[in-house]
Amino acid sequence: MARRDLGPGGALTEVAGLKVGHFTSSLRPTGCTVVLAEEGAVGGVDVRGGSPGTRETELLAPVNTIEVLHAVALAGGSAFGLDTASGVVRYLEEKDIGVDAGGARVPIVAAAILNDLGLGDARIRPDAEAGYQACLAAATTPPAEGNFGAGAGATVGKLFGLQRAMRGGIGTASLSVAGFTVGALVAVNALGDIFDPQTGELVAGARTHDGRRMLDAPQAVLRGELPANLQPGRSTTIGVVATDGALTKVQATRVAQMAQAGLSRTIRPVHTPFDGDTIFALATGQAGRAADALLVGMLAAEAMARAVLRAVWAASGLPAFPAAAQLGH
Repeated sequence: MARRDLGPGGALTEVAGLKVGHFTSSLRPTGCTVVLAEEGAVGGVDVRGGSPGTRETELLAPVNTIEVLHAVALAGGSAFGLDTASGVVRYLEEKDIGVDAGGARVPIVAAAILNDLGLGDARIRPDAEAGYQACLAAATTPPAEGNFGAGAGATVGKLFGLQRAMRGGIGTASLSVAGFTVGALVAVNALGDIFDPQTGELVAGARTHDGRRMLDAPQAVLRGELPANLQPGRSTTIGVVATDGALTKVQATRVAQMAQAGLSRTIRPVHTPFDGDTIFALATGQAGRAADALLVGMLAAEAMARAVLRAVWAASGLPAFPAAAQLGH
């Protein structure tokens, strides 16, 4: 994708059966994003980062019984942000959506969080009401990109400390091949720098000491510059990939694993001890036929890479955290 090219790139909502909604706090940069699959979708997940914060990931293991997901919540606020899933559950219960558990229908809602507590008052974070409001805002139209929802407080390039970071954000993309659509949505709050895999260009990341230029943190480490005294929990990239084809739970898990390649292509370093990188995969089956997991996985990785780039190019700068569009080469 060309630099600053934010023309039509598709969206996760191009996948039939899905809606996406944001809640963005007006009090500080934080929020949540909800992906609704109200008719149900087969789910999988892959967790690579060393500091994850998640809900219902164990349920999605292929050996476990439940196969369907009704929603995925992505949120800022670190572990506090997992509370957003409760609001999503309430919304779905009001619509009588869920798995029949005898005395009630139980909505199955997975979630993952990123840590944006370093921007503003950390006592302000997305809660159950934020999750509920994101559901009310959910639509099939392309969601806003940049600093909205789970990407509101995102930053990238923290290998040399948060004070030298730049703005991250949320982005989305989709591809259609062989009659199937595959989409991705990702909130990019990475410890690492962001690179365009097609050109090798550094897009956003750690800045020089004076803050005026990008450093290229991986190259700085190779020159012998040592990273900052890092603290756990200030990073994490979380997202969803989906297809309208039908997949089994095992196949959806494999697609989530393959989609992580999209992060590896664009984020350096990635899957660190200080990131909680988590990707969910959904298969709505609304194309009416089985999908090939290899094809879907390949497309998911590509869509994820494009969504990462769109997230940082759509970001808006803050006084202490410039955006890629401001500091780009």
